[in-house]
Amino acid sequence: MIFSIKKLAVYVFVIIAMVAATAPANAIDTIAREAIILDMETGAVLFEKDADQLMPPASMSKLMTLYLLFSRLRDGSLSLDDTFQVSVNAWQRGGAKSGSSTMFLSPKKRVSIGDLIPGIIVQSGNDACIVVAEGISGSEEAFAEEMTEKARSLGMANSTFRNATGWPHPEHLMTARDLAILAKRTIEDFPQYYHYYKQLKFTYNGIKQNNRNPLLYKDMGADGLKTGHTEAAGYGLTASAVRGGRRLILVANGLPSKKDRSSEPERLLEWAFREFDNYALFSKGEQVENADVWLGESLTVPLVIDQDVKITLPRKVRRQMKVTVAFTGPVPAPIAVGDRIAVLRITAPDQAVIEIPLLAGANVERLGLIGRLGAALTSILWGQTG
Repeated sequence: MIFSIKKLAVYVFVIIAMVAATAPANAIDTIAREAIILDMETGAVLFEKDADQLMPPASMSKLMTLYLLFSRLRDGSLSLDDTFQVSVNAWQRGGAKSGSSTMFLSPKKRVSIGDLIPGIIVQSGNDACIVVAEGISGSEEAFAEEMTEKARSLGMANSTFRNATGWPHPEHLMTARDLAILAKRTIEDFPQYYHYYKQLKFTYNGIKQNNRNPLLYKDMGADGLKTGHTEAAGYGLTASAVRGGRRLILVANGLPSKKDRSSEPERLLEWAFREFDNYALFSKGEQVENADVWLGESLTVPLVIDQDVKITLPRKVRRQMKVTVAFTGPVPAPIAVGDRIAVLRITAPDQAVIEIPLLAGANVERLGLIGRLGAALTSILWGQTG
């Protein structure tokens, strides 16, 4: 086995988005019962606490209600100008008389989707969610089944929905990780509608309400997403913030108070922005190294990477990382473009080894008989290969 460590100074920063993704540096704790922070671009998990624990998501589950609504808008089956009728059921179960968060819709009136969206996001209207559910699927129960089905397709394996609002139900459960996945997909899939999540206030039926996301009122780059609160869930927040071109997603649930919901997510995001950074290492098709070739028309073959590599890593540990290119060589010809030749190997103390395949970047034909005899003789006489 030959280990090539040429250009190690270039690769020293290859350190760890992937390492951070598999073994987050939990150098901070939180009073949240469940929490997770991830980097939007690389998917690296920067912090987690009971992120796979089933929990009542309260109104944060409205993110899925909105995801399904945005899907209909994107595929053209609905438009912002379309209207749904407010049923007596939606008015009774989600209106002011229910004692829940409400948009103050009027029964038997029609309301536009363009108003229902901020009614759900800004005002957290349970009545608005039920109207959307009934308008799309005919009933809230049928809509909840569609929510669960969509969750599975998005990789949210631990989410089950029993209503469109997040109203307490023993089987209406999510995880912090699933909420982070949903926030990430919302931002990626619906950039044309994401601006609604940073809307600070909305007035409907003459009643103005303010967005309950406390991070939107702070100078920290926050631009979404959704709060939640029930007695069983505690206070929760699914949030996203951008700083220096980096977007982070945070989910924190089970916080003791509304005040904690304001201060604790801010503290966690400040820590994550400060302690981690993203590093662009390689571009797809970039040559990383050369490998020696045995009995080939070329003495070497370029080793290329077949993907863009951008990683998230803790700033304080990057200088402890080691990167090598490993392959068994010389590599016998013939070699075809795309053959897996080597491995880019990243190691770090107390971290899982990361391996990225390196591929042949060129075809190398095998030497003819005379050439092979000459190469064999050279090897015998001088110990050279090629």
